[in-house]
Parts: sequence; structure tokens; C-alpha cells
Amino acid sequence: MAYEVEPPKYVRLAQTLQRRIEDGTYAPGTRVPSENQLVQTFGMSRPTVVRALELLKRDGWLESRQGYGTIVRARPEVVERKDRRGREALERDEARSAGRLVDVGRVPVPARVASALGLPKGAEVLMRRFLVEEDGEAVELVSSYFPVGMVEGTELEADAPLSGSTREHLEARKKVRFDHVTERVSARLPEAREAELLELPDGVPVLSVLVVARDASGRALQVSDVLLPADRQELEDTYRLN
Repeated sequence: MAYEVEPPKYVRLAQTLQRRIEDGTYAPGTRVPSENQLVQTFGMSRPTVVRALELLKRDGWLESRQGYGTIVRARPEVVERKDRRGREALERDEARSAGRLVDVGRVPVPARVASALGLPKGAEVLMRRFLVEEDGEAVELVSSYFPVGMVEGTELEADAPLSGSTREHLEARKKVRFDHVTERVSARLPEAREAELLELPDGVPVLSVLVVARDASGRALQVSDVLLPADRQELEDTYRLN
């Protein structure tokens, strides 16, 4: 039996505020209501309101301006780059990609993924883990996490490479639509299983690209943790100065 877990209050509030930005209630360039006003309007505590605003700032919907308050930025700008790990994670066809599916199963949600999915600590999620290989060498480890309710009626729990991307699969089977992606890059030491699959010596860190794919309402549909061996990476980006 599967149970739907309601997102924390701050996530639900952030989703509500984001919808108001998208429908024009809070127009770009204007101030959102103050923390006191939001507390009174939604009947939530100040810490809950603060966390919701911080989540929207992190995802690019709001920004703070000294002496003016919190300003609406509208939909986060989509920046085109040649190297988009998030797009690759969402659109990879496991059956046709170089590499292999190494783990599939329900696991307790990792702490770094729980807040992105709006789930409490210890909630159960489905994990699909794919090891990308080039010339027989492990170059990337992609661990994708899905809320349990999102995988029912799909083939995501099958212990076999998926034909077509997870994005295509979910949009067709669950009638959802992926709208935008947030990527956060950090460095950390790998867990034992991760180091084993990437064939990393002790003490070698990984670059983690946490990819959060959401629908237009802000609901997270999939979170992928893309791990790259730090000793084999050279990241480069080119952008125009205005």
C-alpha cells in the first residue's frame, strides 16, 4: 500500500506564492507582501514564511533589494549552455546510452533530496541509479529519485534499462508536464557505494549537480543527483557580458 505524504507547510506556501507570481497577482518588479502580512494572510508561523521566501529566492522567483524589500523576478530566466547536466539526466534513454543500470528500488529519501521533493525525513522514494561509462571507464553516476505516488502505473520500478527518457515516460503515463529545472552544484565526499561504482580512491571528492525538475506549479517531479569525479573534471562556461 502506498501513502501520499503531504509536503511541509513552507513548501505548500512557496507553491501558492509561485502560482500568484505566474498568474500576475504579484507582478514582476513589485514587492511581495511583508512577512507580517503573509503570516496573517495564511495563518502560518514566521519561520514557515521565511523558509518559503528563501525557497523562492533560491529558485530565482524572488530577490531581496536593500531598503526596498523582497521583489518579484517572475519566471527564472532560462540560460542556454552547451553543457546541461540536468537536461541529460532527464532525457537520457537508458536502453541506448553507454553505461548500465546499477540500482533500482525504494529507499529512504536522502536529506539532500528530501527538501527538494518537499518530503519529510525518512520518507520512502524510488531511486534509479545509472552509471555512465566511456571506453569502459566510469565517468558519471546519476541517482534519480521519484515520489512513490509518481511511479505507480509506470515502469520506473522495473529492474531493467528504461526505453526512452524518464521525462517522456512520466509525461505519457502520469499526464504531468515538466516545466523548468534548477541545478545546484556542490562538492562532497562520495558514499561507499558511490565511490565503488565510480572507482574512486579514498579521499577523492565528487562534484554533485543536484537537478530538480518541476512542473509549472513548482511541484518537484524528479530529483537527480549527478556525480562527477572531481579529479577528472574541467568545467568551462562562456557567457556574454551586457
